[in-house]
Amino acid sequence: MLTAMTDLAAESALPDAVEAQFRGDPINTTERRPALHTALRAPSSERPPAVRDAIEREQRRLLDFAEALRLGERVGHTGRPIRTLVHIGIGGSHLGPRLVCEALASPPGRRPPDIRFLANVDGHAVATTLAGLDPETTFFAVVSKSFGTEETLANAAAARSWLLERTLQPKVLAHHFAAITANVAAAREFGIAPDACFPMWDWVGGRFSVWSAVGLPVAVRIGRQGFADFLGGAHRMDRHFRSVPVERNAPMLLALAGLLNANFRGASSHAVLAYDERLRRLPDYVQQLEMESNGKSVRADGDASAVHTAPVVWGGEETNGQHAFHQLLHQGTRTVSADLVAVVNPAHRHAEQHERLLAHCLAQGEALERGDNAEDPHRRTPGNRPTTTILLDELTPHALGALLALYEHKVFCAGRLLQINSFDQWGVELGKRLAAPIRQALASRADPSATDPTTAMLLGAIRGRRTRQ
Repeated sequence: MLTAMTDLAAESALPDAVEAQFRGDPINTTERRPALHTALRAPSSERPPAVRDAIEREQRRLLDFAEALRLGERVGHTGRPIRTLVHIGIGGSHLGPRLVCEALASPPGRRPPDIRFLANVDGHAVATTLAGLDPETTFFAVVSKSFGTEETLANAAAARSWLLERTLQPKVLAHHFAAITANVAAAREFGIAPDACFPMWDWVGGRFSVWSAVGLPVAVRIGRQGFADFLGGAHRMDRHFRSVPVERNAPMLLALAGLLNANFRGASSHAVLAYDERLRRLPDYVQQLEMESNGKSVRADGDASAVHTAPVVWGGEETNGQHAFHQLLHQGTRTVSADLVAVVNPAHRHAEQHERLLAHCLAQGEALERGDNAEDPHRRTPGNRPTTTILLDELTPHALGALLALYEHKVFCAGRLLQINSFDQWGVELGKRLAAPIRQALASRADPSATDPTTAMLLGAIRGRRTRQ
């Protein structure tokens, strides 16, 4: 089986595709762009010349800014240090930074600002995020490549209104907002100072952007050296990915196994099972990374795919999941593949709990593989459920960087094997286009043009049940 998979990788020219990515070739074919997120974590000498100087300059600016926030040197409009950083973004601008910030501890010393995340365009999310905050010590980072993402801009406007209502001074915005965007003009019009605007380059996709200025809250959380270690772990995985043969190449083997499981073993669903509470956001992160990248039915050449592409990715925090959905994994009628991710050495002294956690991780992998041919059919489990167990020695910035890069490269390899473009996401645009006229109809009571009968009926139901606001 391994020989067949490595032959498939060779037939797909996978090693050549890897080098094309690192060179900066426009492998995002529909948008005619490179995908150079790997350059963000490479040493300067290994970066493509076209982006080398820009990365060096902006990375230094970012880390200086993050350290000033972290050490209390960047203050609010009354001179008090910033105590809370609210990161406003969605999708790739949200999931990666949140995962990393919640997974990694701050280094010893001065306590950095608390970090909150606001993503969902839901008033409840806004109210919860802003509850109890002090306008004199709160800072907002707004992340939107176009500075036009509807959800992000709506939440940023709510944050700006919250601040202005409490200070009555428009000039305070320059002390309390930063932007990570490609549209600096729009950010400045919003009220953000030029020195607090950081770039989002078109050669870095949102779901691959935690290594860039999008990782501002990460740098605030773990400091300059921690961020360097985070990038270093990812770069170590990059080197492994480029240099190790297919039969020992971790990202390539993960991608090949995923293709085998989805198309030959019937696993249309893939679970990410995090056996460490600090990694509880990992399933969400991998879900977006895989499903937005490879959830396509059209190949790069425009033809329909003859095979299944990305699986449905989901998961949970273990061992909670064992008492929620593992019943289906073991005895359900659908085959589900799974990654079990665990940390060997914990950051706490509760050795017995950790030993139990690791035992459950290994036991679940064995049970999914072996099954149980019990005489009682109700107790019988078929086994032969495909799993991969990933062990980290410790959950450090370096290790987490390597883990996220592993999943990034797996997704790229899978896309190449499937002959699809992993770096666009045109499928998400239709819903965005349809939302605009529907919102206008909700506001004006007019009927939107080209709305289907079901939507028109639902609009009527909403209008009839609305109370005055």
